Amino acid sequence: RATLLLSRCLLKMVKGNVIVPEEILSFCCNGLQGSTSPPRAREPGEREEAPGAMASPSPARNPTEVQMSQLVLPCHTNHRGELSTGQLLKWIDTAACLSAERHAGCPCVTASMDDIYFEHTISVGQVVNIKAKVNRAFNSSMEVGIQVSYEDLCSGKHCSICKAYATFVAQGPLGSKVRLKPLTPQTEEEKIEYSIAAERRRMRLVHKDTLKDLLTHSTQETELETRDGRGAVPAEKTRVESVELVLPPHANHQGNTFGGQIMAWMENVATIAASRLCHAHPTLRAIEMFHFRGPSQVGDRLVLKAIVNNAFKNRWVPAAGVPLPPSPRPSAPSSLLSGSMEVGVSAEAYGQEMSVSRRHINSAFMTFVVLDQEGHPRTLPMVAPEPGDGERRYREASARKKIRLDRKYVVSCKQTEVPLSVPWDQSNKVYLSYNNVSALKMLVAKANWALAREKEKVRMYTLEEDKFLSFRIEMSVCITASRAFSLLSNLRRRHEWDSHYVSAELVQKVDDDDMIYHVVSQKLRHENKPQDFVILASRRKPCSKGDPYVVAFRSVMLPTHPARAEFTRGETLCSGFCIWPESEEMSKVAYYNQAMPGYLNYVTTNVAGLSSDICSTFEACEKFLLKNKEDLISRLQDF
Repeated sequence: RATLLLSRCLLKMVKGNVIVPEEILSFCCNGLQGSTSPPRAREPGEREEAPGAMASPSPARNPTEVQMSQLVLPCHTNHRGELSTGQLLKWIDTAACLSAERHAGCPCVTASMDDIYFEHTISVGQVVNIKAKVNRAFNSSMEVGIQVSYEDLCSGKHCSICKAYATFVAQGPLGSKVRLKPLTPQTEEEKIEYSIAAERRRMRLVHKDTLKDLLTHSTQETELETRDGRGAVPAEKTRVESVELVLPPHANHQGNTFGGQIMAWMENVATIAASRLCHAHPTLRAIEMFHFRGPSQVGDRLVLKAIVNNAFKNRWVPAAGVPLPPSPRPSAPSSLLSGSMEVGVSAEAYGQEMSVSRRHINSAFMTFVVLDQEGHPRTLPMVAPEPGDGERRYREASARKKIRLDRKYVVSCKQTEVPLSVPWDQSNKVYLSYNNVSALKMLVAKANWALAREKEKVRMYTLEEDKFLSFRIEMSVCITASRAFSLLSNLRRRHEWDSHYVSAELVQKVDDDDMIYHVVSQKLRHENKPQDFVILASRRKPCSKGDPYVVAFRSVMLPTHPARAEFTRGETLCSGFCIWPESEEMSKVAYYNQAMPGYLNYVTTNVAGLSSDICSTFEACEKFLLKNKEDLISRLQDF
C-alpha cells in the first residue's frame, strides 16, 4: 500500500515537472519490483555487483571471443529440413566479423576464408553454436578462428560441424587501413594458434603459385576422361547466371556488403549448377580457400555465375576382409563407387550504369556430393568440358582436388595422424613445410614442460604425453640470434658438433627456406650398420617481435632415395631449434625432439642421469657457435 501511494505521488511530481530525488526514484522502482525496504548502503571499498552477476567468479575469457547460438527454423532450411549452407556461412561471417571488430575497435571487412569442410548437416529445431576469436593480429589484418557445432535440444547431443579460419582487414575513415595493436595469447591453446597463424598466413600468400606450379609440372593428359563424349553431360548445360541487388540489410553500417551474404548468394547459384548435372539435390561438402578481390556497396548489382568444372569418381575402401573388384568397371557395384563435383562460381558487381565495366568481387570453388538414403555419396555423370576455357577449368579442377587432399590430410589433421615419412613432391611441398614448422611450434607452446636435469648452463626439460616423451634442452649463448640461426640451419655442418652425425648431403634445395637432406648417423648399439634419414629442414625468420627463429626437421620420402640394405632407415616426427634473442649479443638456443621408439632408451638414460651425452652434445654446440660466429661475420661481409 505504501509503495502504491509513493507511486501516485511520483506520477504527480513527474506531470508537474518536479525534479525527483534519485533516492526516492530508486526506492519506488525497487518497491515496484517487490522490495519493501530501501537499498542497503555499500560499505567503503565494496564493489557494486553487476546485474545478473553470478556469485562465483567465472574464468577469464579471451576479450575477442564471440559466441553465437542460433535456433534453426524452417525459414533457414532447404526442402529436406536441413540448414542451408548459405545461411550457416552468413552466421559464421557475422560472428567472425564481430570478433575482429572487438580487437580492432573499428569496422572490419572479410578479406579471405580458408578451406571449410562440413562434417555433418544440421536439422530444423537444432541449435547452431559458433565461437569465434582472434588468433593473431598482423599489421592491418588479423586471423580469426571459428568453431561451429550443433546441439540437439531433445537428446542433449553436441557434434562438431566445421572449423574455419578467416582473415579480416580493419578499415578506418574513407577505407584507409588501420594499424592493429598486437594480441597477447594467454592459454596454451591460444599460444599454439597464435604461433601457427604465421604459417597459415604464409600458406595463403603462396596458394596461387602452388596451383600454377602443379599445373606446370603435370602432364597435359590430365584425365580428360570424356573425350569420346559417351554418357557425359556438356558442362554448358550446368551454367547458371543470377543477379542480386544489394540492399541496406545486406550491408554493414559503412554500406559494404557483408562477406557472408555474398558467400550465401554464391552457394545458392553453385547448388543450382550442381543440381543440373546430377538431377538431384546435392549437399555441399567443402569450400576451397578464397579471397575477396574488392568491396561492393549498397545499390550495387551483383552478377553471380556458376558452372560445374569437373566430376570425380572416388573408389571406396570397404572394411578389412571385404574384397574389391580388380578394377572400377562399369559393372562394378555402385556401392563401391562414389562421386563428387567441383563447381566454380564468381561474383561481379556493377552500378546502375552498364557502361562501366564490372568489378570482380570474388571467385570460389565448391565441392558437392549427392547422398543416397543411407547417407552415402552416389556416383555422378561425367562432365564434357567446353573446348578452350572449359578444358582449362577441367584440368585446374583436378589440380585443386589434389591440393585439397594435401591440405586436408597433411595440414588439417592432427600431428599424430600424419604418416611419419610423407612422400614429398612438388605439389605438396607447401603443406609439408607448413606441417613441419607448425608441429614444432605446437611442441614449443606446450605448457607442462618439467625440468629434468641441469648441468652448468644446460637445462633439460621433459614433456610426457599419451603417446610421446618429448625433451627440450636449452642454454644461453653469447651470439646473436640471426647468426645462430644461420649456423644451425645448415645440416651439412651438424657433424662438426654432433658426434651422432656422420654426414649430411643436400639432396634438393626446394626454396630459400626449405631443403631436403640425406643424413647418415652412427651405428646403433643393437645394429651392425649405420642409420640414415631423409629429412626436410624448414627454416623461418621471426614474423614479428617476440617470435623465435625456427629450424624444423621431419622425415619425408623421396623416390630418388629409397631405403637401402646398407642402412637402417630411421625417421623423425618432430624436432628442431628455436632461437630467441635475449639481448644484442645473447640468445637463448633451445632444441626440441619428440622421441621415437628407437630413440627412447637413449633419451630416458640421459633424463635419469645415467648418461650426460645429450648435455655434452649441446655444450659442443655452444663451442661450435662461439667458434664460428666471427667466421660467419667475415664471410657475410665479404659476400
